[in-house]
Amino acid sequence: MNKARFIFCIVLSIISFQSSLFSQEEKKKPRIAYKPVIEGEWWNITSQPDLGAYTNEKQQPVDFAVWQAEDGTWQLWSCIRGTNVGGKGRLFYRWQGKSLTDTAWQPMGIAMEADTTLAEQKGGLQAPFVFQEKGKYYMFYGDWNSICLAVSEDGKEFKRQVNRNNSAALFSGPLYNTRDPMVIKINGIYVCYYSAHNEKDDKSGKPQGAIYSRRSRDLKTWSEPVAVSRGGTPRNQTQWYAGDIECPFVVSVNDQFVLFRNQKYGTDYLNTQYSSEDPLNFGLDTDEFMTGQLRVAAPEIISYKGQYYIVSLKPGLNGMKMAKLKFVRQQTN
Repeated sequence: MNKARFIFCIVLSIISFQSSLFSQEEKKKPRIAYKPVIEGEWWNITSQPDLGAYTNEKQQPVDFAVWQAEDGTWQLWSCIRGTNVGGKGRLFYRWQGKSLTDTAWQPMGIAMEADTTLAEQKGGLQAPFVFQEKGKYYMFYGDWNSICLAVSEDGKEFKRQVNRNNSAALFSGPLYNTRDPMVIKINGIYVCYYSAHNEKDDKSGKPQGAIYSRRSRDLKTWSEPVAVSRGGTPRNQTQWYAGDIECPFVVSVNDQFVLFRNQKYGTDYLNTQYSSEDPLNFGLDTDEFMTGQLRVAAPEIISYKGQYYIVSLKPGLNGMKMAKLKFVRQQTN
């Protein structure tokens, strides 16, 4: 080997070594994430409702939505399961608060029942979610089979949006019991997160469901589903074969998106949170983006006057409670 070639090889080796070190440093570079932390004490805001003829001693308020109506009052609609309404036994009940931080919101009665003339499953109403935009309120909800949409001018009285098939359905699938919708707007695009699972446990040992997302520009036409979260540690912390992918709720925090994903209801309630730069990827069969777990169930996060609040089901499944919330910036390896 001549001298010039020898020197070239030495220089090439040094460059390669430095490149390797740089690559390793990039791999080891900490990732920024956000962890939700409860601030202070909880306070109760609702209790077990009186459903009149539909009342059942085993009824339970479960998935819900909270928003501020046009007149400034705060609205909470909850799916009440185990009622005497027939079919799947579910309907929507409404409470109202004068202030977000009131400790006892006023019961306002049954708000909505399934409309079987619009192809909704009798007693199948599930998990409402509401957001306001340009003077209108949009309520997404499940009818047991599909995600549906109703619209309101005042945030109290909602009218179903019926499609050409005389149905309120926007979309369904890819699996069974399409439910738990939640919508945010990212760079001008609406993103709907929701849950679905296998109709029966296939006993494969693999995840039986997932949190999916679909995108839309007009709230009418939606993209094909993309799985954004499933499996990982929470899959082994649930009460039933697909209970680890329920009640998705996503919050935009600076340059991150934080997903709340539910595993358990009741006295041992449990919810897992993930922080990701990509709102369509919170980890499939991995804990890579996990930032923490909270003893809450089906939480909804509200940002109001510079403060975050978290609303959760109470452990007795007999109403809702509220607390202040903050997101703590942290570094992960």
